[in-house]
Amino acid sequence: MTIGIIREMENLVDACKKRAVGEMELFLRTFAYVPDDKLNWTPTATSKSAIRIAVHTALHAGRFAKMIRDRALPQVDNLEEWLAKNLAEEVAVTDRAEMEAIFRKGTEEVLTALDSLTAEEVEIVLDSGQGWSMPMTQLMNLPGWHATLHAGQIDYLQTCWDDQQIYVE
Repeated sequence: MTIGIIREMENLVDACKKRAVGEMELFLRTFAYVPDDKLNWTPTATSKSAIRIAVHTALHAGRFAKMIRDRALPQVDNLEEWLAKNLAEEVAVTDRAEMEAIFRKGTEEVLTALDSLTAEEVEIVLDSGQGWSMPMTQLMNLPGWHATLHAGQIDYLQTCWDDQQIYVE
């Protein structure tokens, strides 16, 4: 293996780590502006609330870490059961501080898992067992992208309750 390939892999891992931490922090800053009386508010009866979106995002950090660490996507025999289990985990967390602790712990696990990858493992493609696959490089970027995606949902909920304040730090 050439030094160039090793450096390229190290640069990718470093970029993914920075993105995971940076986007988690952006999500948490955005979520910090959700007032306590709006944590469970939804625009419709079947929509997710801000706390549900936040807990979903937080729990997935640890789930992504496990996938990276195991070099495997979840092998799901029964999708309905798997989704129900994830839903039960999400609705069990209702506290802002607990969500943040879960998110930070999961992100730390992502960083450790990313550091454990070899150059060869970065190049693998993971099979879902469901007829689709995912390159490890895509999975490596998923923690940051996922947090960004859901931060946008929190922004949208804020506009739904007419919070037009621009928050600048």
